[in-house]
Amino acid sequence: MPAAGTTFSPLAKEMLVVTDLAREMPLLARHEGVWDGTYSYFNAANEKIDEHASRLLCRLTGDPAVPYHQTNHYTWADGRTEVRDFPASYRDGRIWWDNDLIQGWAAEVPLDEYNRTMMLYWQRTGDPTLYLYEQIQISDCGQHRCRTWHWIRNGKLETRTAIQERFVTRDWRSVDAAMKASA
Repeated sequence: MPAAGTTFSPLAKEMLVVTDLAREMPLLARHEGVWDGTYSYFNAANEKIDEHASRLLCRLTGDPAVPYHQTNHYTWADGRTEVRDFPASYRDGRIWWDNDLIQGWAAEVPLDEYNRTMMLYWQRTGDPTLYLYEQIQISDCGQHRCRTWHWIRNGKLETRTAIQERFVTRDWRSVDAAMKASA
């Protein structure tokens, strides 16, 4: 810990915040980078109702107000696209979302002695009847993730989402810049 009164350059401050979040949530830090994958949605009768490709940018930002920021880029076979941003704060051992789309948290699962499991809970903003639990598993090599969402409405399973992803690069800054330049 730096001595009281120590001043830092902006880059040094960013690195301290990133290091602090990485130290507090080391499993989350393993997810930092760019992930490509496929989201498949199934209704309660286990019928596939949607599927799309994805590119996720998972960032440890260095910003104390928003130390984690995830941007999801979705692309459907018919050409439709969607981008969703999820800036998050950190407190009490979790990252927290509170935006126009969702409210909730993500945490590492300490019962997993293999350190592979994150758990998320979120509720749609303005819809108290719908909430979701997500389990994320990262492979030991860090090159693959599988994620499962359970969408629950009024206490009953409404939808399941199965997500398979592969790691692209840790350099989210370059990918983010290239994607913005080509937009």
